[in-house]
Amino acid sequence: MDKLIFRKFSLDIINFFIISSFSITFIIWIIQAVNFLDLVSDDGHSLNVYFYYVSLNLPKIFSKTIIFVFFISIFYVINKYSNANELIVFWNNGIKKIHFINFIFKFSVLFIILQLFLNLLVVPKSQNLARLYIKESNIDFLPKLISEKKFINVVKDLTIFVEEYKKDGVLKKIYINEKINQNKSKIIVAEKGKIIKKNNQFVLRLFNGGITNLNNNNNFTLNFSETDYDLSNFSTKTVTHPKMQEINSEFIIKCFSKFLFKEFDNKKNLIKVSNDEICKDRKIKSIGEELYKRLILPFYTLIISLIAASLVIEPKSKYFSKYHKVNIFLIGSLVIILSQLNLKFLLNSMNTMYLTLLSPLLLVIIYYFLLLIITKFKLNFL
Repeated sequence: MDKLIFRKFSLDIINFFIISSFSITFIIWIIQAVNFLDLVSDDGHSLNVYFYYVSLNLPKIFSKTIIFVFFISIFYVINKYSNANELIVFWNNGIKKIHFINFIFKFSVLFIILQLFLNLLVVPKSQNLARLYIKESNIDFLPKLISEKKFINVVKDLTIFVEEYKKDGVLKKIYINEKINQNKSKIIVAEKGKIIKKNNQFVLRLFNGGITNLNNNNNFTLNFSETDYDLSNFSTKTVTHPKMQEINSEFIIKCFSKFLFKEFDNKKNLIKVSNDEICKDRKIKSIGEELYKRLILPFYTLIISLIAASLVIEPKSKYFSKYHKVNIFLIGSLVIILSQLNLKFLLNSMNTMYLTLLSPLLLVIIYYFLLLIITKFKLNFL
């Protein structure tokens, strides 16, 4: 009988969690997708690239909402059971409140596993795929971004100015400034031109103009009647260098282990690694923070589940009983905020680092110790 009761209770939590998490994730995803519209408007990517890129952000958004939605799910279901007097079914079947709390504690482990799976494997992989897709994609929206009498610089090291852009696609009085390196640059001027697609790449076909090569030593100019200027040689201005959130978890753990074994530069606060490693010259603090987000933060689900389960423990005082639900919600919210604030203290010193890493376990121990005090060290009477 106990198994059937707990099975229905856990299914109610899961159902509410699925509906809530997908709803919140979708809302956040839409808001974030709007913010990414500059991939099209400013960086010259196509709508296909845009939708693929924003879709790969779904796992990241979902993973960040799990801990809060899980807390809300337990809080809502217990509150629903309490208002419908369904909690009496648990107590009438000999289920003690401490057993009820411990069940929720054990049940939360499933959500920790889900978060670890997403944080360590899925999210870094999806974020890296999004970056690689942007890096390898063509600037295939460029023709629609070119407008009259405006400097267009959607690609790195390239500026294009067009005096007139006719409806048939013909450009007139074209100015192109290409930066080759710090000491060299190229200026191209043409009377007219047209953007054409050649071998699935955009090419700017120019007519009647000249190419001026500039460097520190000398300058020289070549005139042409017709030439093709290949736009595929230029990369997008979108950031293509891997961010910390896009790096494989195995690399981050290896880099952080170098910090533990003192393989870092104290003056520059940088990891000392070989040139071929991806975390070369990464800040120790950024590595530690990313590892904390992926590996430690999910374990706050344990204390969050215990706080939500405290709804079944009614205070004896009428004053505290009146605001019991509000207090539980506020405490749970504060712990979630605390889990994020711990990032500020991480790696300030070795002592604060260990305290930050052990904080989820310490909070669980403190919670059970408070239960012992409430029950006068007789949890079986709870």
